[in-house]
Amino acid sequence: MSAPEIVFDEVSKFYGEVLGVNRVTLRIPPGITSLVGPNGSGKTTLMNLMTGLINPDRGSVSVRGLSPRDPERLLRITGYATQYDAAPRGATGFEFVCTGLLLYGYPPAEAERRAWRALARVSLTDAANRKVAAYSKGMRQRVRLAHAIAHDPEVLILDEPLNGLDPLVRAETSAMFREFAAEGRHVVLSSHVLQEVDVISDQVILIANGMIIAEGQVRSVREEIHEHPSQFVIRCRDASRLASLLFEQDHVTEVKLNDDRLGLLVLTRSRQEFSRALTRIAVAGYTIESVAAADENVDALYEYLIGDGR
Repeated sequence: MSAPEIVFDEVSKFYGEVLGVNRVTLRIPPGITSLVGPNGSGKTTLMNLMTGLINPDRGSVSVRGLSPRDPERLLRITGYATQYDAAPRGATGFEFVCTGLLLYGYPPAEAERRAWRALARVSLTDAANRKVAAYSKGMRQRVRLAHAIAHDPEVLILDEPLNGLDPLVRAETSAMFREFAAEGRHVVLSSHVLQEVDVISDQVILIANGMIIAEGQVRSVREEIHEHPSQFVIRCRDASRLASLLFEQDHVTEVKLNDDRLGLLVLTRSRQEFSRALTRIAVAGYTIESVAAADENVDALYEYLIGDGR
């Protein structure tokens, strides 16, 4: 049997005359999928559609075989943590998580057990009996995550889950996401902490202006963005000479020398032609110490989407 997927089929959503997402078609397999895009691009709309908080104006959504229009069944397999404070400020962290489980129908003893387990997974047991109003931003982020995982969902949908976490907790949280993914679950997240997204994601979905720009692994996604030249950093002894040789290539759009004159940044429209040119230059006797892609990470892809205005 094929793995269960989250499927968007020609989905559009409008808020009055404002576009949320437009004709989105996606098949998201189990594992960690990161939604990457600027504010207002449509990431939260996609998440709200997955959880049934909103319904599409056109098209259909399926979450591991369930329709978001069947909220009772869907909520039993889905945990959603938004980036907004959802906990009553007068409640303790334990009360917030436990109450959610009681609403799911768990008996009190089982709800308490699961609440403590979830709080332990996010390293929040020491503060469990403190009021959420006294929590730091990072602690409020963690208690929302505990609330989302307490009922052991098959699908975790997390809006900016790494925002506000210190480096140690961020690493622990990322490791937990990997554990969930290894068990065949879905973890769908958005984040501006792009280095961590790059490390933990099985795939990324780039979205801008309500439309999917590209999807897949970081390397393959980079290949889909044809309108942006690929970037390479080259270290060599005579960078000026190499720069002049590369400028002769039609596919090279720009060459920038490093201040130390021992390296250069090359922009090319064709990775294959660039590789062939470097091979010819090296075979001719020119010493090239190293070549590294400068744009095979989510951070670079994000910059392509929104430019310098982020």
